[in-house]
Amino acid sequence: MIRLRRLFAILRVGLRYRLDKLLPEDRLPLGLWLLINFTPLRFWPQPKMSRGERLRRSLEDLGPVFIKFGQLLSTRRDLLATDIADELALLQDRVAPISSTLSIATIEASLGAPVDEVFASFETEPMASASIAQVHAATLKSGEDVVVKVVRPGIEKVIASDMKLLYTLAGMAQRFLRDGKRLRPIEVVEDYEHTIFDELDLQREAANTSQLRRNFENSHLLYIPQVYWDYTRHNVMVMERIYAIPVTDVAQLKAQGTNMKLLAERGVEIFFTQLFRDNFFHADMHPGNIFVSREHPHDPQYMGIDCAIIGSLTDFDRYYLARNLLAIFNRDYKLVADLHIECGWVPSHTRSHEFESAIRSVCEPIFQKPLGEISFGHLLIYLFSTARRFEMEVQPSLVLLQKTLLNIEGLGRELYPELDLWTTAKPFLEDWIKQRYSPKSVLKEMKKRAPGWLEQLPKVPDQLLNALTQPPFTGRSDGNKRLEALEAQVSSNRRRQRMLLVVGLGLGAVLLSRSDNISFDTQSLLYFAVGAVVALLIRG
Repeated sequence: MIRLRRLFAILRVGLRYRLDKLLPEDRLPLGLWLLINFTPLRFWPQPKMSRGERLRRSLEDLGPVFIKFGQLLSTRRDLLATDIADELALLQDRVAPISSTLSIATIEASLGAPVDEVFASFETEPMASASIAQVHAATLKSGEDVVVKVVRPGIEKVIASDMKLLYTLAGMAQRFLRDGKRLRPIEVVEDYEHTIFDELDLQREAANTSQLRRNFENSHLLYIPQVYWDYTRHNVMVMERIYAIPVTDVAQLKAQGTNMKLLAERGVEIFFTQLFRDNFFHADMHPGNIFVSREHPHDPQYMGIDCAIIGSLTDFDRYYLARNLLAIFNRDYKLVADLHIECGWVPSHTRSHEFESAIRSVCEPIFQKPLGEISFGHLLIYLFSTARRFEMEVQPSLVLLQKTLLNIEGLGRELYPELDLWTTAKPFLEDWIKQRYSPKSVLKEMKKRAPGWLEQLPKVPDQLLNALTQPPFTGRSDGNKRLEALEAQVSSNRRRQRMLLVVGLGLGAVLLSRSDNISFDTQSLLYFAVGAVVALLIRG
């Protein structure tokens, strides 16, 4: 019942702002076209606003879930008309604020004291207001200038209602759309639900902010403000106030002589550093959360806020993502196809040569343009459409990454339209691959894992014995003799591998236990050598 009421509320807002006028009539579903043109709805007055303002106001009226969708769209000026993009950009930090009385009451209830006792000064007029929270300027009793972020009271109920509706729509899409199962809309909504509810916990955001600040401590690329934990609660956060230029104020950036090319390239570098070096990336990098320092305009530094949404990938996904991107950069379509099959992004029965041909037919026309004119976002859209015939499923774990990459590209091209995302990103990916699998990195990883291996070593004989004493599988018919023989051979090989692994690890443990005078780096080298011998024996 709640979802039905919310659906009618959405339709009512769409009618109030006559959003149907934004749609091309020749592409409307027949039922909707008939409803608009042959019912009294066609006499409903159209507001005296531009189409962009009507769309923006409708998203504001519908609440945070829809506002965030508008924020994402506002960064894609290559996909939107200029007037619509300009209006949607106002959603970044100019959402209608809650009353100062309600805001102050929430802060005082959380901190357990009047604002006059906590702060030397507190500005009742909010500095900025977004879909989830708003911020006020203040000064601590100790003299530091800070901003106080407070969650909108009652916003949880609104979000919960919208999420129920989204689940309903996702279920319908999965059931009735041709590509519904492949797109996995319910899983996508589940991921989005976790993300948006995480935004309501400002202590989580404060922890993310502190971690990101440590990751870029003393960096010339990115500055993250300090969190004041004594004044931070579940729905209130106090952090250092920064004085900087909004990244969207291109005129002011140019007026102070900012190196716009370097600024755009550093945005790309920051993204890939967060993803591949730290595996901890700011996943809500819309322009309202990004500023540029006023110092050293020829050596510009970004300043970031609002770290509520943080993304990370598994080592598996990071590895395959990096190799896929490099293969696309190098136009090695066979490798792209093989990697998609190898990592399971397309089914294992996919014919590699057919997939390779399809990828080539999509990419080659695009690569005929100068790299600086190629939109990575557009390329992803084309590849996604092509993958339908190969049953490629949406990867929910990559949704945040895709969204962030679209944000970064849109922002970079706004700052410096000639930005060559490909040339900027390729050297970084190549270096990361080399560093990750260099002998030094392998030894470092082995050193980190060595205590865990030694801890598990005493359990290995029992596990091996259990595996060897398992009764053979007899569920096959007599007509599958050859398959059974093959399975027996594979099983024998696996037992041999396990035994060799035990012997190898045991040998390594003995060497280390009897070598107290050996440095830990040398110990790591011994592990590496033993592992190499075991690997050679297994392959043999």
